[in-house]
Amino acid sequence: MKQNNTAISVGLAERSYDIHIGSGLIDNADTYAAPFTADRHLVIITDDNVGAAHGERLKAGLVNSARKIDSLHVPAGEASKSLLVYGRLLDDILALGVDRSTVIIAFGGGVIGDLAGYVAASLLRGVDFIQVPTSLLAQVDSSVGGKTGINMSAGKNLVGAFHQPKLVLADTDILATLPERELRAGYAEIVKYGLLGDAEFFEWLEAHGQNVLARDETAIAYAVHASCRAKADIVAADEREGGVRALLNLGHTFAHAFEAEAGYDGRLLHGEAVGAGIGMAFGFSRHLGLISGQDEMRVKAHLKAMNLPFDRASLPAGNADPARLIQHMYKDKKTHKGALTFILLNAIGTAFVKRNVDEDSLTAFLET
Repeated sequence: MKQNNTAISVGLAERSYDIHIGSGLIDNADTYAAPFTADRHLVIITDDNVGAAHGERLKAGLVNSARKIDSLHVPAGEASKSLLVYGRLLDDILALGVDRSTVIIAFGGGVIGDLAGYVAASLLRGVDFIQVPTSLLAQVDSSVGGKTGINMSAGKNLVGAFHQPKLVLADTDILATLPERELRAGYAEIVKYGLLGDAEFFEWLEAHGQNVLARDETAIAYAVHASCRAKADIVAADEREGGVRALLNLGHTFAHAFEAEAGYDGRLLHGEAVGAGIGMAFGFSRHLGLISGQDEMRVKAHLKAMNLPFDRASLPAGNADPARLIQHMYKDKKTHKGALTFILLNAIGTAFVKRNVDEDSLTAFLET
């Protein structure tokens, strides 16, 4: 079970890259990053919290290869994934005298990875970037796969680009300082991988999930490795979400609606919304007669045991009017030709894409 400084390859032909998982990666970043950073100008994008706590460590880990290192900070939190912050970052980076050999380093959680990745995708029509994820959610999900973007008033991640990193360094040591709430939010994305395609992994999580949340080194390393392996395989098969990659959105149609209703104000973390969204996806699948009530209750019981939201009632903005939630859902990126799309389930570990979901059925479910 123990994974010690392992590497996983994301196979995308000329866009292939490695995910390194283990301890001490930030302090020894040059060991892995030198092929992409040697004699190049690096611009580290981070948030105020991560930058203050770990910024100098990352710089020290990169200094032997880089020609020059600059660092730019943005406020911590989902509100930084905005057009305003994105524009300011581009102006600040251009003022540094960058060129197409510049490398963007995304150093933070999912917000920073999405924001910095979109900056890299659009700066000078695209420059290289490296993901150094510092939250559990980012290490197991958002740092892998090349999805970048920002939020708009209409909804989450509605503006962005596919732009694959050159490298991902997932240093599990840094999770020791991650706030407990952030750790639990990341765990929701780990559960997702078991539920969408690996029932045995979900069984392992039922037995060892508390060890992950207790920051047991072996359990965390195994969970991160298993999640990244699952996502790498899916991304390699479907880079731009034309088919199987859509399964990675299990729970996310509900989750994004909950986040939009909460106004991205910090009351609800993305992973918390995903936990509730997963529970709702199982509930909706049961409502449609696709799964048993036993499967639904088993999944919700696990989410509850991990102290995660598992339905609307457990959310701060959970009691929104169904019509308002459905209005948010129609703005989801998975909406196809004006019809709602959900990831639903036939069993734990067996998910599928359901297009043209009947709005009346959804309304009836949300009103129960």
